[in-house]
Amino acid sequence: MCGALAIRDLSRHLGRHVVIGEPTNLRPIRMHKGMYSQRLRIIGRSGHSSNPALGVNAMEGMHKAITELLAWRDELQQRYRNPMFEVEVPTINLGHIHGGDNPNRICASCELQFDFRPLPGMDYEALYAEIDQRIVERLKDSVLDVRLERLFDGIPPMETPATAAIIKAAEELTGFHSECVAFGTEGPYFNTMGMQTVILGPGDIAQAHQPDEYVALDRLQPTVEILKQLIRRFCL
Repeated sequence: MCGALAIRDLSRHLGRHVVIGEPTNLRPIRMHKGMYSQRLRIIGRSGHSSNPALGVNAMEGMHKAITELLAWRDELQQRYRNPMFEVEVPTINLGHIHGGDNPNRICASCELQFDFRPLPGMDYEALYAEIDQRIVERLKDSVLDVRLERLFDGIPPMETPATAAIIKAAEELTGFHSECVAFGTEGPYFNTMGMQTVILGPGDIAQAHQPDEYVALDRLQPTVEILKQLIRRFCL
């Protein structure tokens, strides 16, 4: 991602078409969801559990915040839907939580990390602002300190038109109609530079981030042949 962003920021013309070799089982992909990760940290005040008035419980505040997050997720899934995706709605995953240090101490700090995967066409900056506002509003009557921050800048959703030449060529050469995936790539950065991107490569995303991650050897030569034909068509 950093390399693609650096190229984008150079404002140089590189070409008209891009092939990103992520594992797609040699099926052309023209759309994917975005991916954003956030950290929510709630700060309270510790104290002895025998008297709740001695402290401010951050974990109880986190419970309210999670309830709000899940309600917001349900609302988004009613508002946005794209049946081209296997998971046709935006998703929020509560991935990591940690809080407190002892059962007889009031929890002074609780942290949640979650990711959000919007569909193409959703304004992610507006979504960031919306969730910030909702969590702050939910906890406004408490004395808790609420901190929301991005774990990284995020990956925007990508959509290359179905009529793009690179999509049509990839469909013809592979024999498959273009599809959509939920994982992210650097494709949207190239598309914003005026290029048109197809995601197409050997291997299966099911192997990604797994022990002994691999690409089957019998998928390599077919990939080489497809790339040769794309190069002949667009570059020669």
